[in-house]
Amino acid sequence: MATGIPERRLERLIDRCYAGLDLPELTIEVLHRLPDILPVEAVFFASVDPATLLFTSTAAQEPLDGVSSLFLDNEYGREDVNKFTALARGPDKVTSLDRATRGQRCVSARYREIMAGLGLGDELRAALTAGRDCWGVLCLHRADGQAGFCGQDLDVLRKLAPHLAEGLRRTVVQETLRREGPATPGTPGVIVLDQELALVSISPDAEQWLARLPGPRIVGLPVPVYSVAAHLATPDDVPGSAAADRHGSVRLRTSDGQWLSLHATRLRGPAEEQIGVVVEPAPAAEIGSLILAAHGLTPAQNRVTALVLEGCSTREIVERLHVSAYTVQEHLTAVFARFGVRSRRELIAALLSSHRRARHAAE
Repeated sequence: MATGIPERRLERLIDRCYAGLDLPELTIEVLHRLPDILPVEAVFFASVDPATLLFTSTAAQEPLDGVSSLFLDNEYGREDVNKFTALARGPDKVTSLDRATRGQRCVSARYREIMAGLGLGDELRAALTAGRDCWGVLCLHRADGQAGFCGQDLDVLRKLAPHLAEGLRRTVVQETLRREGPATPGTPGVIVLDQELALVSISPDAEQWLARLPGPRIVGLPVPVYSVAAHLATPDDVPGSAAADRHGSVRLRTSDGQWLSLHATRLRGPAEEQIGVVVEPAPAAEIGSLILAAHGLTPAQNRVTALVLEGCSTREIVERLHVSAYTVQEHLTAVFARFGVRSRRELIAALLSSHRRARHAAE
């Protein structure tokens, strides 16, 4: 990238990642500013649940916004290069289609079946990771026939990606701590889909929950619902898609700030197999684990802190994790320093007192 205006534009977008934006505001900044930094035809930007890497929100520019279901079906149901999950778990979080296929784009089913028909050529993908967790994904497209993304383009995105991840991570912390008021009571809802992910039936409670989910729809379903169902519906013969490897669940927020959990499962009966999705208020433990991940704790610190949130004593933590009391105290000392507190009580207050929804759910 040439120095001067593009570099300044990159720095402005990086600054916006630390400006305390909520998720919709950050999304607008990314979609608006990225084409001025790297010449692209279209941008796709999504947040994910770091535990499962399933989409919790998506935003796409034309011509991508009308074919989201095709890209999701490719992501979960086809063998292909540069899958977001592979990038998130691999050593290089940023790469292009042309690099992965050595310039032979037709090797990619995604290119053959979706992108070529839209007039799109090379794509540049990134898994947006902060610390050990992936908080979102990004995909940039150029028109077919144009030169693909060069090494300098990849370097620009490698510089930007950690800051975008940090911006997404901060939206989880800030939005959780901003929200006041008791939890909205609600009964779990159930959605039943066929193998083509078409709606078969839906309970009234599920209809009420879905009406409170923001963002675009795919065949009438909010993207997170379609995402968990499509992930579970992946054929077992797709490489890397064994059922034991898949988790049909995701945590996300409604437009009015309620935390929800979506859980997908296979339903078997006399007719063809179906997919069931349960929509319910997220338990406090699930919200707490997400907040802990957002604060960048190590896996060991996360496990100890989660048990503290459950009210476990040091002896109980030692017995459940099979570690020494010294190790427990060492982890707690590091966690206290991370949150700027001096006791378990202060830690719990720092995590949950400003998020009354989680506290009321725990009670």
